[in-house]
Amino acid sequence: MFYTFMTRVVRPILWLLFRPRVVGGENVPSYGPLIVASNHLSFIDSFIIPLAVPRPVTYIAKADYFEGGGVKNRFVRWFLTNLGHVPVRRGARRAAMGALEQAAEVLENAGAFAIYPEGTRSPDGRLYRGRTGAGWLVLESGARVLPVALEGTEKIQPIGARLPRVFGPRPTVRIGPPMDFSHYRDLPPAKARRAITDEIVETIQKMSGQEYAAEYNERAEQA
Repeated sequence: MFYTFMTRVVRPILWLLFRPRVVGGENVPSYGPLIVASNHLSFIDSFIIPLAVPRPVTYIAKADYFEGGGVKNRFVRWFLTNLGHVPVRRGARRAAMGALEQAAEVLENAGAFAIYPEGTRSPDGRLYRGRTGAGWLVLESGARVLPVALEGTEKIQPIGARLPRVFGPRPTVRIGPPMDFSHYRDLPPAKARRAITDEIVETIQKMSGQEYAAEYNERAEQA
């Protein structure tokens, strides 16, 4: 019922406010397990992508968003929980693995799960080296990966901005053909995770045109 409300009421409102350009929407499979892998430029990314992907998408979200009192925090917690978002605490390896295991359950039930291989938002617009959680999830689930490249979302809500700009610059969402990684299953697991993750990030980089940073994004995530 909540997703129906989101689709019929909230989605049209968000579409009107942000007016995203979607390129390659025909590449989204209508059913089956799917890992949506994207670059990450803004907090608003997790709201823009569902506008372009016409099926329920579950995300990993900062545990901070699920905590605290006050009307705003309670609303955010209710909103994300009903959307099926999975809380994870930054820097806690055990928590991160728990979130990935929950993601694998979503995929096992033929759902779609979104992940940012960089781990956190880019501080300077460059695309950073991917963390191998994306590769682990591919090997664990066998799901295909839908590469997504976002452009312009950092202009809607830059890092540090409390609220997004509405009726402002239009973001672009580029969606590539699903990627299959079954041919990596014969490699040693660690090598396969690294190779899969690198290929995903390389594909996103070609779609986005971002400069590639051959290092991890170690920036502490801002609220």
